[in-house]
Amino acid sequence: MYLWIKALHVIAVIGWMAGMLYLPRLFVYHCDAPKGSPQCETFKVMERRLLKAIINPAMIVTWVAGLYLAYDGGFFNSTWFHSKLALVIAMSAVHGYFAGAVRKFAEDRNTVPANTWRLLNEVPTVLMIGIVILVIVKPF
Repeated sequence: MYLWIKALHVIAVIGWMAGMLYLPRLFVYHCDAPKGSPQCETFKVMERRLLKAIINPAMIVTWVAGLYLAYDGGFFNSTWFHSKLALVIAMSAVHGYFAGAVRKFAEDRNTVPANTWRLLNEVPTVLMIGIVILVIVKPF
């Protein structure tokens, strides 16, 4: 069963990361759309659906399957796992920030400029690189 859960975990992580990399890119383009325009309303639908249908469920499955794997694999006492867990918690915080941004964009209350969203688009990538290195290399 462990390998099936591991496969589910990897699939969920891929889905979560795909959404986390795409959502802030949508925000960049949304910033340029005039409020109330058909383009702006389309971005609102795209952002909401991406968050609700892909990113949120993928994060939940990632966490549930990951905690099972950590328990079953006996990783809770490993230093590399503590570091990985810290980065996953940081990724979840970024997820929460992005979810709040979806709400602000939906209410036409975004105050973050497109250039900042371009920079924030890199945060999930950096966190993901750290997580993958910790899982594969287990440097400590």
